[in-house]
Amino acid sequence: MDRTIIPNGFQKESIQARSVFRRLIESSTIYLAYVSGRDKKLILDAIEEFYLPVPHYAVGDVGTTLYRIINGSWQPMDDWSHEIDRDWISSGWKGLAELFEDLVELQLQEPEKQNHFKLSYYTGQNIDHQRLVGNIYNRLAKQAVRASVIWSIDETRQLGLLDIIPTRANKLHAIQFLIRKEQFPQESTIFAGDSGNDLDALTSGMKSILVKNALEDIRKQAIKKLSDKSMIDRLYLPRGNFFGMNGNYAAGVLEGLAHFIPETDKLIAEAVKHIHSSR
Repeated sequence: MDRTIIPNGFQKESIQARSVFRRLIESSTIYLAYVSGRDKKLILDAIEEFYLPVPHYAVGDVGTTLYRIINGSWQPMDDWSHEIDRDWISSGWKGLAELFEDLVELQLQEPEKQNHFKLSYYTGQNIDHQRLVGNIYNRLAKQAVRASVIWSIDETRQLGLLDIIPTRANKLHAIQFLIRKEQFPQESTIFAGDSGNDLDALTSGMKSILVKNALEDIRKQAIKKLSDKSMIDRLYLPRGNFFGMNGNYAAGVLEGLAHFIPETDKLIAEAVKHIHSSR
C-alpha cells in the first residue's frame, strides 16, 4: 500500500490516479489484495484517509496476517496461521525480543505494531544494517528459530524499520498461498511494489510492477535479479504519460495493469472518462 498506492513519498502523485484506480476496482471483476506492513487497523485507516477501494483480501503485518473480506467483514484465514506457526516459538514476539535486548541500534516499536508472529523495531536510517541483520540471524540460528529479518526505510520519517517474522511468513509466500487457496490463475495475478521488502515478490517470476517512484537502488536490484534469471519480461517499469499520468504510485499500477492485461486498458479509459465527466 504505502508508496505503491498511497502517495506518502516525496515524488509527485497524478491527481486523478487513485480515483481512477478505485473506479476500476469497483466496476470490474478484478480481485484486489493489499499486501502491507500495516496491521488491520492501519490498513482500514489508510482506506478511509486516501479513499481507496476496499479489497477482497489483505495480507497485513509484513505477511504475518491474512484476511478475506466479505461484505465488509474481515475474516482471518486461520489456515495461514497454521502454515507459518511451524517456524516460530511458542512465546511469540515478547520471548524473541529478549534475545536482542542488548542491541542499542534497536528500538522496539509500539505494542500495537507487534503480534504473535512479528517482532518490529525502529533503527537509524544510516546504520550499517547489513551487519545488524547478520548479527540478528546468528542469534536466531543459535536458538533454532527459522525467521526472516526484513529491513527497510521510511523516507518520510527518516527511520529504518526492522521486522523479524517466521521464514514462511513473507509477502511472496502469502501471495502464493492465497493463489493456491482461492485457485487464482497464476498468469492473471499481478503484483505491484516499490521497496526492498517487495523484492522477493518482484523478482519471483510473477508478473510485477515496480512503480516509477521506487528508489533507484531497488530498481537496479530488481532488474539484475530478473536479468540473471532471464525473466526481465516479467517486470514492468512504468514510464508515465499513460492517460496523462506520471507513473508514480497508483498511476504506475494502472499503467502496469494495462501492459500485462491489455483488456484493462479499455476499463481504465472508461474510468478516466467517468472521473473527468463527474467533475
